[in-house]
Amino acid sequence: MTKIKAKPFIKWVGGKGQLIEQLEALLPADFSERENVTYIEPFVGGGAMLFYMLQKYPNIKSAVINDINPDLTLCYQVVRDNPTELVKSLDAIQTEYRALRTEEERKIFFLNKRDRFNTKSLDSIENCTLFFFLNRTCFNGLYRVNKAGKFNVPFGKYSTPTICDADTIYADSRLLQKVEIMTGDFEQTYTKIEDNTFFYFDPPYRPLSNTSGFNDYSKEDFNDNAQIRLKYFCDKLNEIGVDFMLSNSDCLGKDGIDRFFDDLFIDYRIERVWASRNVNAIASKRGKLTEIVVRNYNDVDVLLNNL
Repeated sequence: MTKIKAKPFIKWVGGKGQLIEQLEALLPADFSERENVTYIEPFVGGGAMLFYMLQKYPNIKSAVINDINPDLTLCYQVVRDNPTELVKSLDAIQTEYRALRTEEERKIFFLNKRDRFNTKSLDSIENCTLFFFLNRTCFNGLYRVNKAGKFNVPFGKYSTPTICDADTIYADSRLLQKVEIMTGDFEQTYTKIEDNTFFYFDPPYRPLSNTSGFNDYSKEDFNDNAQIRLKYFCDKLNEIGVDFMLSNSDCLGKDGIDRFFDDLFIDYRIERVWASRNVNAIASKRGKLTEIVVRNYNDVDVLLNNL
């Protein structure tokens, strides 16, 4: 019987699945030889990098993940601690949704569930179930909230979405047993540093234009001041000899003028990697673009050519 691999249990804007090979090439060359590594992701999001790293590198003894979105981190906790109960609940809502015959019926069902999710007065299983449901049935699988913290992504017009992927949930649950889950500001992860700690940062990206920003994952903005605060946090790690890697948008690569990150991280190494942009509702505005990868160490397995 083929063993099911762990993978992200939700769709997530900015997920790193497509960049895994390029990011892995920029890990420290001796990463696989380091003993008892503590792996920390202060902005876990969909967790593509987390699940890959935990399966590829058995020398990671423990991991710490954090996100400011409490609904997201609750999902990680429920998948880790209560997978059977979650699968049962997801299977029930999937059966109910797929039995609806018309798009209008599905839309009404979606809007009712969205309203219930936004009451914020649910137990952990129902909250997680509705998070999964909305993620699989809303437009493009986006997660966006307004300033009041209410989920406001519209209906996605999917007739038979996979809401309950039991195999993935059970595989993820097994892998998450050695993962500590935190909720809040990224700086709190500093307290989790041990010997041989490695940080990977995938923060909300700085928008490349006035209309391209899609970092409304929480009611708190992640603006330029937050990006600068993150850089100072990286400085603290560098001062105590902790390796880090950070991803973000390539502002300079977009227009050749905006040097925000190139100046901010001037003391570190900046590589540029190719990524696909799939969020825009207009197909013609999707396509390939570059992202930056910042790191505070020299040695890597494969050096990527700068563009």
